[in-house]
Amino acid sequence: MSKQTVAEAVCSECESTNLVQDTTAGELVCGDCGLVIREDILNLGAEWKAFTHQEELARARAGGPTRFSHYDKGLSTVIQVDRDAFGRLLSPKVRRQMRRLRTWQIRSRVHTSRSRNLSHAMNELQRISDKLNISSSVQEMAAVIYRKALNEDLIRGRSIAALVAGSLYAACRFTKIPRTLKEIASASLRRQKEIARAYRLIVQTLKMKVPLGSSMGYVTKIAETAGVSSGVEGLAIKIIRDAREKHVTIGKDPTGLAAAAVYLASKIRKEKVTQSRLAKAANVTEVTIRNRAKDLKKKLEMDSWCHQKDSLSLSGY
Repeated sequence: MSKQTVAEAVCSECESTNLVQDTTAGELVCGDCGLVIREDILNLGAEWKAFTHQEELARARAGGPTRFSHYDKGLSTVIQVDRDAFGRLLSPKVRRQMRRLRTWQIRSRVHTSRSRNLSHAMNELQRISDKLNISSSVQEMAAVIYRKALNEDLIRGRSIAALVAGSLYAACRFTKIPRTLKEIASASLRRQKEIARAYRLIVQTLKMKVPLGSSMGYVTKIAETAGVSSGVEGLAIKIIRDAREKHVTIGKDPTGLAAAAVYLASKIRKEKVTQSRLAKAANVTEVTIRNRAKDLKKKLEMDSWCHQKDSLSLSGY
């Protein structure tokens, strides 16, 4: 009989703290007077001893965690068609019966309009997330946002794909993932204007307080895509930080501001980076980079950052 001393509880008979938990019988017993304090205690531990992670997963008595990105939250039942629980082949008669049962089980899972809606929406969310390399945690948040929008009946008369893309964009804004609306629209099946309309509807209906977009995350993304050095990236982050302290970033597009900061940092570090390459990496126009760079240079007085004036010169425009 395996025993475990429990120090959190106290015996109601003799007020002793010498309590012993009998995991075999599922009882909590006082070690001094023998009073059974609790019974039918569930053992939440592993089923057997496991020495590797694979054995622990194989021998666990419970399934995987609940996931909102699955339309049934990962709690569905799958009926095997050709083999039994021991891996033995079924007879042709039983196989036909299992195939019919599996067909009706699949039909019963999506027999309501809500189930069909979630099935289509979660597949679309998985497709966009895989295309944009979105992490599973952000995907789960987007699934929760979409389920709340579905409960508010926002899907009536609107596109499922647009609401899914709007939910994913809202999740990226909450987690400060550098994904623009244009990138999500390019991976989605709907137009950017329709996704933006769905995003605004979700935010207003659910009364979500979305944080303001920051250029910090876009600097790293643009620097890695454009292939600039780490020194340029660090200096660009310093430029963005100073611009935010002087309220220069208010009302500006984060991606264009980040691209301009990377461009100015490359000029200071005397590293050759063309505006076209930065514009392609940031998915903005070269005119945007030039305008944001002029604003940053003027309002931050960046001529004093370097001893040589021509190192900050924007004559390359």
